[in-house]
Amino acid sequence: MRTVESRDDIVQEIRAKGFCLIAPAQLEACFGVSPAALASLVASWDDLPRDGYLKDGGKYRSRRHSSFVQTIDPPALEQTAHRAHWQPVDYNALHGGIERWFEPIAAAVCAAASWQTLLKSVGEVCAAVSAQPRWFIEAHQFRIDTAEGIGRPTPEGAHRDGVDFVAVILVNRRGVKGGETRVFDANGPTGVRFTLTEPWSVLLLDDARVIHESTPIQPDGTGEGGARDTLVLTYR
Repeated sequence: MRTVESRDDIVQEIRAKGFCLIAPAQLEACFGVSPAALASLVASWDDLPRDGYLKDGGKYRSRRHSSFVQTIDPPALEQTAHRAHWQPVDYNALHGGIERWFEPIAAAVCAAASWQTLLKSVGEVCAAVSAQPRWFIEAHQFRIDTAEGIGRPTPEGAHRDGVDFVAVILVNRRGVKGGETRVFDANGPTGVRFTLTEPWSVLLLDDARVIHESTPIQPDGTGEGGARDTLVLTYR
C-alpha cells in the first residue's frame, strides 16, 4: 500500500480514495512533529482506566478521552470542558445512544507541544481536503490487551464514526498477532487490508466515504503481556 510523503500527497490521496497512510518516516514532513518528539507521550498509555461500557462484557479495553476546538485562521487549539463521548446508534449499533463518560487525557499530555502540533497539523490537512474554518476534535487514547486471551479494537465491527475525518495512529504494539486494519468503500465492494506495525503510523480517513475496522488481537506466544496502543482523533 502506497504511503504519502507530503501534505499535498495526503490531500490528493484522500480526494482520490477516501483514505491514506502516512509512515513514521514521513510524520515530520506531513505534520511537523517527529516520532522522537512524540516519544515522551507513550508512557501515558500505561495509565488508562478500564472501559466500563463494553456491552460484550469484556475487560480488554482501557481508554481516556478529551475534546478540543481548533480554528484554522487564525490558528488556535483550545481544550474544551470535559464532556461525554456520544455516538448515534446509526454509527455505533453496539455502544451508540448512550453518554459514555471516560476519564480525561492527562493535563501534561494535552499541554505537550508535540501533542498540540499533531492535533493542529492533522486538522490543517483535513481543512485542505474540505475547507472548514473550525473543527471540533475528540481525542481517544486506547489500549487493547490480551489478558483475557483476545482483545477487540473495534467490537462494533466495520463502521463510520459520524464525523468528517478520522486519524488512527498506532502508538505501540507488543506481544500480539492479528489487529489487521480493513478499509472499505462505504458505497461499494472495494477495500484494502493491511496491518499497522510501526509506531506512529497514521491512517487518515474521510469518514463519509469509507468504513473501517480492526480485527481482534491475540497473544503471539512470546509470553509477554500483549497490547495494542492507539490514538484516535476525530474531526467534525
